[in-house]
Amino acid sequence: MWIIQKENRSMAQALIEVSCAVIMDGDLVLATQRSELMPHPLKWEFPGGKLKAGETPESCIIREIREELGVEIFVLQLLPSVKHFYSKSAIKLIPFVCTIRQGDIDLSEHRSYRWVHRSELEEIDWLDADVEVVALVNKYC
Repeated sequence: MWIIQKENRSMAQALIEVSCAVIMDGDLVLATQRSELMPHPLKWEFPGGKLKAGETPESCIIREIREELGVEIFVLQLLPSVKHFYSKSAIKLIPFVCTIRQGDIDLSEHRSYRWVHRSELEEIDWLDADVEVVALVNKYC
């Protein structure tokens, strides 16, 4: 008798490590809207991106925010990581609470951005993994 084990999602998909920035200004939090050309178009997210080989999560988020938003950030706090499984990919989202240290926001990839009061975070149409980060912001910040 043969026993065939079904492959679960965690076995089938390698986790892609992604850093994201929860950029705060007092009780306001920066949300960025994905463009029509990006996967999950027009969803809102905390900006960030994939780690490059040999890159730390913190250096990744500093680089990504410089590239995507044109600002320099100061990293204040690391939040717990979130694992999320989309239909075609799986990510380990590494969120950092940050502030803008220098510069004005100039979007290079996103459609738009807005500052959202903490009390209104749950009203946004977030990417699924970012919904879990909102819960972390409410718990730790």
